[in-house]
Amino acid sequence: KCRDLVLVPPDFACYLHYSRLASELYREYTDRVEPFGIDECWLDLTGCRNDDGFAVAEEIRARVRHELGLTCSIGVSWNKVYAKLGSDLNKPDGTTHITRTNAKSIVYPLPANALLYVGPATIRKLRRIGVKTIGELIALGPDYLQKRFGIVGLKLFRFAAGLDTAPVTVSGHESSVKSIGNSITTRHDLCTEEDIRAVTYMLSESVASRLRSADMAARTVQVSLRDDQFNHIERQAPLLFPTQLCTELAPQAFELIMSNRFSDQRIRSLGVRACKLIPVARLRQQSYLFSEKKRELIFDLEVTVDHLRKRYGGLSVRRGISLVDRTLTEHDIRSENVIHPVGVFGS
Repeated sequence: KCRDLVLVPPDFACYLHYSRLASELYREYTDRVEPFGIDECWLDLTGCRNDDGFAVAEEIRARVRHELGLTCSIGVSWNKVYAKLGSDLNKPDGTTHITRTNAKSIVYPLPANALLYVGPATIRKLRRIGVKTIGELIALGPDYLQKRFGIVGLKLFRFAAGLDTAPVTVSGHESSVKSIGNSITTRHDLCTEEDIRAVTYMLSESVASRLRSADMAARTVQVSLRDDQFNHIERQAPLLFPTQLCTELAPQAFELIMSNRFSDQRIRSLGVRACKLIPVARLRQQSYLFSEKKRELIFDLEVTVDHLRKRYGGLSVRRGISLVDRTLTEHDIRSENVIHPVGVFGS
């Protein structure tokens, strides 16, 4: 026991406030900013001043310290995986520059779990074949890793060798056209059906509200989940009708989650996404949006809730299910709209 232990409750609103201030600062340097969780972002500095990403990173780090009073560690590299890895090497207040020249000396000796998305399940499998470091992983080669682990093995090799070419995506632009979604890493693992349902409805309400704001309807719903062992599952299913209603999105999303989750699986992060969008105007032309009076009444109800939340705050009107465990649902998901990381190499 620690008699002098002082417990300080978290202030999520304050945390989110400073996260947004930092993001605004980043956007002074580039419009290509991709959030990764609440307090991390990737920035594409291609074509930046003097073409010197390291110098710009040092300037950003100094400004974050002086203007926001926060420390920040930064990784600079030619790919997102190495940039993330570098940001973890010189904490709490330093910049690590991983270049094509020094990558072998910096990256190869590091443990394999230093790589982005490599969780405990993957590490256990790598240890069974004698792999402890990133260098040892690379030495196995892409052919062996693909034969052993399938497509995941090939991706793992590309990540380890610095061959990943994924671009920095601009949050809120592409997704507004092709899909609309929200995800969250919950404050504690979701173990019960009641907890999973509450978070699913919370996310679905935000997705449905954003669909209505965009005058779009979804023909498919997609869910993603990551458990406490970093196993990642993603599934989707068609909807009976194109919809922008939480009442229709949430039950389908919940059914997808429950049918693809093991009974004892502890869910750490959860996402709901509306896909295959179609403009509402086209549905109105086809008299297809609200062919039933009941659906039209539900639409009116959900729009009324939108107006009330806009006027009085996102938590002013809530479903009863969200009040069972407020630590899970005390989020104004639509206004926070935080993008949380979801792992890929879970198995």
